[in-house]
Amino acid sequence: MGIFESFSQLRSLLKNIDIAAVAKLSKKVDLNKLMGAVSKMNEEDLAKMLKLMQSGSGSKRLPPAVNGDFYELTKTLTEEDRAVQLKVRNFMETEIKPIANEYWNKAHFPMHIIPLMAKLDICGLTYKGYGCAGRSSLLEGFIAMEMARIDSSISTFFGVHSGLAMGSIYLCGSEEQKQYWLPIMQRMEIIGAFGLTEPEVGSAAAGGLTTTCVKVGDEWVLNGQKKWIGNATFSDITIIWARNPEDNQVKGFIVRKDNPGFKAEKMEDKMALRTVQNAIITLTNCKVPESDRLQNANSFKDTANVLRMTRAGVAWQAVGCGRGAYELALKYTMERRQFGRPIASFQLVQDLLVTMLGDLTAMQTMVHRLSQLQDEGDITDEHASLAKVFCTLRMRSIVDHARELFGGNGILLEYDIARFVADAEAIYSYEGTKEINSLIVGRAITGESAFV
Repeated sequence: MGIFESFSQLRSLLKNIDIAAVAKLSKKVDLNKLMGAVSKMNEEDLAKMLKLMQSGSGSKRLPPAVNGDFYELTKTLTEEDRAVQLKVRNFMETEIKPIANEYWNKAHFPMHIIPLMAKLDICGLTYKGYGCAGRSSLLEGFIAMEMARIDSSISTFFGVHSGLAMGSIYLCGSEEQKQYWLPIMQRMEIIGAFGLTEPEVGSAAAGGLTTTCVKVGDEWVLNGQKKWIGNATFSDITIIWARNPEDNQVKGFIVRKDNPGFKAEKMEDKMALRTVQNAIITLTNCKVPESDRLQNANSFKDTANVLRMTRAGVAWQAVGCGRGAYELALKYTMERRQFGRPIASFQLVQDLLVTMLGDLTAMQTMVHRLSQLQDEGDITDEHASLAKVFCTLRMRSIVDHARELFGGNGILLEYDIARFVADAEAIYSYEGTKEINSLIVGRAITGESAFV
């Protein structure tokens, strides 16, 4: 529930308050200060206050707040981290929600939001130094969830820039590269992309990259193609991963958009994450100086370190998508009336809502613990992969049930849920399919590798 809906409830409640009693109260309490304090409350605290006021007012019972955090996991955040989470939530609800369907439908990216997002000061949130905040992975997870709760496309844009692109430089770059690139990327003065997947190579990227890099003098010459590269139609730099035929190892490069031989073409006609600008990149004798080679990226193991770090974020994104769908459906069932009653009062509807909430709560507690492991330095590939498998599966189930509760309205973009259903399919597939991530977990629990 948004803050404006809460104020609507407050106005309804005030209609039933004794005005004479309020006049007497005004002689003892500064009502302007009181209302000012109320206006600064977040929606959850406001809903609790409304519930307390309602219990003694004798007025008609108001519906509960729409809140997908049933186990109140946000209470585990520090007060400072909670403020950051609410700042991101406000940005998503005021700047993104009103335009999300328009840009999704046009398959355009709202470039004007980049400087607005930069003011949130959340890029590279967990990195230490280089203008980054050095905050917890748990807070970073909550931010990914808040973004996907409103628009998974914006969450994906941010994850590619802050996680994959900045993360590649943070983990694999030299000190000089980190000092130069990370501060300006943190301020979003330049935008990054991440080029790993190829037209014929997805899950087999560990040993099957066909894009090559050959050193000639003090330059590297890159040839090949990349596909599904988010942000790449407008990014200033793209991290390109390529195989060196001489040692058969994967290396990483910071490729600038104006490098000769670099070409990015927008992919059209997507059914999911339409706001994200995915590109096919063609590298034709693309020359990159040695100074732009990631100095500490010498094999696919280094690439995997980046993916392990960001895969946890994808699991949180699935939670956000599921939570957004659940909250949309719950709100709709409380407002939609059939047979003279809100459909939320029907047994079968409540059964579906509880099933969705159970899945969502299980997802939330899983990623919460995953981020704790990440903060403790104990996260493994299998930890991240299990969360990706489970959360994306349950997300699919939640958005499916949510669309069912909307009935025919569920296929109309104006009700938002259709966008969530479509976007869930992309989240389900990227950063490792269910099958590949299952084999990673399977190898860990059996000691046997089933990879071919």
